[in-house]
Amino acid sequence: MHTSQLLRITALSVALGVTIAATGCSATPTRASAGEVIDDTWITTKVKAAFVEDKTVSALNIQVETFRGTVQLSGFANSAAEIQRAGEIARSIRGVKDVKNDIRLKTSVN
Repeated sequence: MHTSQLLRITALSVALGVTIAATGCSATPTRASAGEVIDDTWITTKVKAAFVEDKTVSALNIQVETFRGTVQLSGFANSAAEIQRAGEIARSIRGVKDVKNDIRLKTSVN
């Protein structure tokens, strides 16, 4: 196993444990149930892992959050192609219901 894979698995395990401990079993309009949190954590992890594997998308500059199957992407990209590709990747992950692509294009300061 590569170091990056071990880091991803460790991060997922920690995030999952903290999330489960911090949430109850029932959902409210602003809080997901334990099952939804597990699904959302899985989706977030899969999207981030796909970003790491993709040559167009910078996984370090784009944040991913998931709530009830809706993925929100944010951060800064080097090109419009990177913004578009990040959205495509997120939509391709099983379980994603919608993608809110809030990634912004970096602007150069002269």
